[in-house]
Formats: sequence, structure tokens, C-alpha cells
Amino acid sequence: MLKDGVDLKNIRRVLVTKLRHHGDVLLASPVFSVLKAHAPHLEIDALVYADTAAMLAGNPALSQLFGVDRGWKALGWSEQARAEWDLLRQLREREYDLLLHLTEHPRGAWLARLLAPRYRVAAAYPKAHAWWKASFSHLYPLPSNGRRHVVELNLDALRRIGVQPGEGERGLSFVPGDEAEREVGRLLGEHGLARGGYIHVHPASRWQFKCWPAQKTAELIDKLQALGERVVVSAAPDAAELELIRRIAALATTPFADVSGKLTLKQLGALTRNAKLFIGVDSAPMHVASAVQTPVVALFGPSGEFNWGPWQVPHRVVASDHTCRPCGNDGCGGGKLSECLSTLPVSAVLQAVQALQPH
Repeated sequence: MLKDGVDLKNIRRVLVTKLRHHGDVLLASPVFSVLKAHAPHLEIDALVYADTAAMLAGNPALSQLFGVDRGWKALGWSEQARAEWDLLRQLREREYDLLLHLTEHPRGAWLARLLAPRYRVAAAYPKAHAWWKASFSHLYPLPSNGRRHVVELNLDALRRIGVQPGEGERGLSFVPGDEAEREVGRLLGEHGLARGGYIHVHPASRWQFKCWPAQKTAELIDKLQALGERVVVSAAPDAAELELIRRIAALATTPFADVSGKLTLKQLGALTRNAKLFIGVDSAPMHVASAVQTPVVALFGPSGEFNWGPWQVPHRVVASDHTCRPCGNDGCGGGKLSECLSTLPVSAVLQAVQALQPH
């Protein structure tokens, strides 16, 4: 037991904050399962951006889920203040004993002070001001070499207070729900597809520099279907993502089931859970595939698989040997096109697919 460790038997309620994008929120889900496994009596709440709440909704380890609406800023000062005050009031009513803040967002430091839980945990970011450091009772270091998966970085918040995650406790959790399963079952029926009888391809990302060229995605789909596979393609209801799917459809010589822009996040999870294989780039849907235990072929370019790769699921990562990667840049020279990703051959992806489902 650490000298300044926290005895969970003396804790009643915990607030975990993760104010980032969808995939980041999902990669924090093991924090909830580990806490619940070590202290089943705990009430564990989460604070996330409202649009990412679906990533945690239905999590069996979660008691309450609170959201910060990014749209509050557009309401005007008085309405935003009212919404913020109402959220703070709700959080205060929960009387937390422990706060785990998993990002560098300043809201976490403010909540540490305004909610005043006995224990307050956050990372010791290298450029953090003294005000940040003084806001928390426990600070944990970040690795200097950068080669640590984000799931483990999140779990470091627990290690810092003496909670050691077990090997079988670190899996991601995403719950599609019965309603999503029924809707996806209906969609599959419309396309003449059986559960477990198709490959799910999600080629898009909100970040253009993470996307594989449309021509290569179309060629991959054609080759998969020539091998007798059925392919379902999805994308978010975003104009740029839908345009990518339109280009892929125009270039492909074989028709595929296109559900792009038609699914909620929960339905996307159900679609992936019922697929035999998932193929995609570094994006939230790839992490969903890991969470629902569908084998993954992931294409990586400027982002690093050491930090963001498929987690605890059968997988293959397809990446180039460019010595400059992972650079994290918005494409080479900031030009939105990543050479390390765009040059990946279709043959390498096919080999990864065949390695995961040998015939």
C-alpha cells in the first residue's frame, strides 16, 4: 500500500472526468470497471462532453452520467452561466470523496476546488502551472518516451492512489443496447446480410489526414468481395465523411452495403459487434470494435499505434516504415495528406485480413 494511497473502503462516491473526443472517452472505460471490481460498493459517476455520452451510456459500472454541452457557449453569457451553475449544483449534491481528472482540461482543476473532494487525482503535465498542481492531492507522472497506451495512462490515475488493475480488468466496455441491436438487425435484413456474415469497413475519420485514399479503399472492397466476402461501409453523418464514401462508391466496381450517415453511435456499435471483422483507420469506431471484441485491421499513419492501437482484441496493425512516424502532424507539411498512410498498399491490408480469418 502506498504511503499516501487511498483506501477505497472509506470512499463512497467517485467522479471521473474525461472531457475529450469520443474515442478518448471510450478508452477511459476500464477506469470504471477496475474501480468497481476493487470496490463494488462504490457509486462511480462520469463527466464528459454531452455529445460523447453514448460511449459510456449503459456501462454497468457507472452510476450517473453528466454532460457538458459544447453548445452552451452559443447561448449567450447568462444562459451559459445558468447551465453551468445547474451542472455544478448537481455535482455538489453528489458529495464526492474522490475525483479522477483524466485530461489537462482546466475544468478539472476548478471542480477539484469547487467540489472539494478529499482526494483529487490528475496528471502532472510538464507545463502545468502551480495553480494546477495545488488543485490536486495526488499527481502522477507521464511517461517520457511516449510509448504507453492511452488506456494505461488513464489507469495510472488509479495506480497513483494504490489501486493496481488486474490483467482481466482492463477491457473496454461499450454497450450497444437492445434497441440498437434490433435496428441493426432490421438493416442487415434489408441488405440480405446475416449476423457474423460480413466485414465492416469504416474508412472515414473527422481528421482527413488519418484517412486512406478513396481509390485504395474501393480497390480493397472489390478484392474482398471477389473473395466471396460481403462488405458493409459506414461513416458519420458529416459532409466530408459522406463525400469520401461517395467517392469510394463511384470508384468501386462492385456494389456494397452502404449505411453511412444512417447510424447512431449505439447502432454503429451493434453493427460492428455483429461483423466478422472490422477494417478502419485510427478513429473512435476502431476503438468501438475493440470494445465489442470484433477482430480489427487498423491502418495507422501519423498517429501512433503504441498509444492508440486496438486494445485487447485480435488485431493486425498496417503501418509504413517511414522513420518520421508517428509525427502527429495534420498531414505532411500540414497539407492534410499523410504520405505514410496514403502509400500503404492494398495487398498489405488484404494480408492482414487473411491473417485474422484464415480459410
